[in-house]
Amino acid sequence: MTGNDLVDLNQAASDSNWQRKGYLDKIYTLAEQKILIASKDQNETVWLLWSMKEAAYKIYSRQTGIRNYAPCSLQCFDLQPDAHKVNGKVKVADHLFYTESFISANYIHTIAALSMASLTEIKVKIYTYPDTLFDYRSTEPQCVSHHGKYLALVY
Repeated sequence: MTGNDLVDLNQAASDSNWQRKGYLDKIYTLAEQKILIASKDQNETVWLLWSMKEAAYKIYSRQTGIRNYAPCSLQCFDLQPDAHKVNGKVKVADHLFYTESFISANYIHTIAALSMASLTEIKVKIYTYPDTLFDYRSTEPQCVSHHGKYLALVY
């Protein structure tokens, strides 16, 4: 089972003011806020953590049938950055998910799986609108994510 999330960084910058009072407290745990404060690029880290939570939530909600997105109940930890990639973990209740996030100048894309080994088996295709003028559903992706001008399909 896989999950994925994509954040168009330009779209996020125009849609969300994460620096407004109280925003971080609603979305991120204290431990995550410490990661954010210590990071070199706080804007990137805000959306990295968000993307990790969303990707893990997609698996969790399919596994459990629980459709209650409470961001602070998803806890990101053990982030391991490597060039343009960050591996990490997300815990939700007694469920643990492994994530791999790819960071570009334009977007952050995260895949999530039930094991670290499963991450290497996931195939990803990212498209830019309006270049996505085909019926992508016919390709039978396991998970779909889109934001701004980007579409991510996971197989």
